[in-house]
Formats: sequence, C-alpha cells, structure tokens
Amino acid sequence: MTITLSKGQRIDLTKTNPGLTKAIIGLGWDTNKYSGGHDFDLDASAFLADASGKVVNELEFVFYNNMKSPDGGVEHTGDNRTGEGEGDDEQIIIDFPKLSSHIERIGIAVTIHEADVRNQNFGQVSNAFVRVVNPETDEEILRYDLGEDFSIETAVIVCELYKHQGEWKFNAIGSGFSGGLAALCRNYGLDV
Repeated sequence: MTITLSKGQRIDLTKTNPGLTKAIIGLGWDTNKYSGGHDFDLDASAFLADASGKVVNELEFVFYNNMKSPDGGVEHTGDNRTGEGEGDDEQIIIDFPKLSSHIERIGIAVTIHEADVRNQNFGQVSNAFVRVVNPETDEEILRYDLGEDFSIETAVIVCELYKHQGEWKFNAIGSGFSGGLAALCRNYGLDV
C-alpha cells in the first residue's frame, strides 16, 4: 500500500521496510500546453551530500552527464527529453549499502534544461510527482505529488533522503529555486 505524503512530511524508509537495500526514485511530470515553440526538457539529478549538506566530490553530483556515482550507490537511468507518456519520466536508483560512508543526504532535484533561453518555468509544469519503489517487489512504497505551487522557478528540490541513526528516511521538500541547475549546485557547495 502506497503512503501519500504532503510537503514537509518525513517518513522512515529502511526501518519500516526491512530488507530494503535498493530504491527506485521515480519522477514524473506533464507540461501545460503553451506556444513557446520548444519542448520542455526536465532533468532529474541527485546531490550526494555529507552531514553538512555539501557535496564534497563533484562526481557525487549525478545527472545526465554523470550517470553514476563513484561508489556505484546512485545511478541515473537516462535522460527523457520530452516527458511524453505515462509513468516515471526519469528514474534514479539508490543502492544504500554501496553508498560511501560520508554520504548522509541525497537531494533529488528536477531542473528545466535551458529554461531561460526557452522562457520556461515550473509554473508551466503540472502533475509533478516523486515516488519510491522497491525494485525487489516492484511495490510503490510512497508518493509525493508536488501540486501547483510554482511560478517562475526553474529548479525544484523535490525530496531528500537522509540518514538518521543508521536508517534512511525520506523528506518531501518541494522547494523551488530560480537560477536553474547553477543555483542548485551552489546550494550544495559545488562551483559552477
């Protein structure tokens, strides 16, 4: 049975799902019809951060140009350039036992590629969601629907997975940023 979360809610992942060692983070969205002449290319990314919330190695920023973390604990399954179709538009797979010991937080974000050039923002995106699936059973553990809270933002931190007393938890964040991927990178301590 899927648990549906609201913005700001936190839930335990590994403690309440014994044996959960891998999770698929599925992200999806639709774009509202508009006459801008460009497709929307939304991109999922993962920031593997330490306890202070900073990424210490730029290779621990997983996105369409760096599909796997050095420890093999986080893998992006590929870039969907249109968001067409049902279900997940992009997926990030997390293998908890493989994560380096200094990784305490994994920020999952979605950005709009070339948003400024194309004059696009999250106000034009609808039905955005994130879900966590157990790949062993194909069971959806939880889901967070982001709602229509955005206007001019070009990047959103969708959720964060974080370690607390040895167990992984999920935080439904839904926080928008202007400035796209560059702003998000700076937020996590990366030079752009």
